[in-house]
Amino acid sequence: MAEPAVARVSGTTDAQLDVSGLAYAYDGALAVRDVSISVKPGEIVALLGANGAGKSTTVRMIAGVLRPQKGEIRFNGEALAGAPSHHVVRRGITLVPEGRLVFPQMTVTENLQLGAHIKERGKGAGLIDKAYNLFPRLRERRSQLAGSMSGGEQQMLAIARGLMAEPRLIILDEPSLGLMPIVTQEVFRLIEAVNKSGIGVLLVEQNLHQSLRIAHRGYVLEKGSVVLAGTGQELLANDYVQRAFLGR
Repeated sequence: MAEPAVARVSGTTDAQLDVSGLAYAYDGALAVRDVSISVKPGEIVALLGANGAGKSTTVRMIAGVLRPQKGEIRFNGEALAGAPSHHVVRRGITLVPEGRLVFPQMTVTENLQLGAHIKERGKGAGLIDKAYNLFPRLRERRSQLAGSMSGGEQQMLAIARGLMAEPRLIILDEPSLGLMPIVTQEVFRLIEAVNKSGIGVLLVEQNLHQSLRIAHRGYVLEKGSVVLAGTGQELLANDYVQRAFLGR
């Protein structure tokens, strides 16, 4: 299938996050080959593709969970490739990993308190109250054990916990995974609300339609490489994307 004619987007001087030439292999098998992406301040950028395309590996390198074997990562001009995850968080990037990973035997409030542990003493309560204003349902569930909540509520909690570090960029890895369509729509509305509060979003998703509907720009990965990039609307309208990913 021919590659579609949508311009590729390389790192730009006004990018907040500028990633170039990332590569990573598991036991000699390349998962990410040569990935270059950028996120400008206040953007929602979607990172899209099928299972095994290299999306999660890419964002784990950006977040400091994995050390790139090749390439550069810059955030606000500072080189971060190979920096440990706690350093990356302190610089303003938070990863909300796939699978939510809330602490099931702890309450909503206790989960949020853990998310705020890197902040100076006395600031956590204000951050939690801010999260409750953004996620009113969590305020209603604040004393409930996280493991007893629905999948959608746990995803809200995972995102809210990620916001406790006051990131300038939040990375969301498959936030709609396993959720019913009506709950997925609500999660995407919350992602938009997070972005409107001034936080950039790098969104990893298999749900291309929902992602590109809210994204300013997007990248499509195949076999560890970026094969396509453009605005959300350009990618939604692209024949290749519609045939390969939307079944049209």
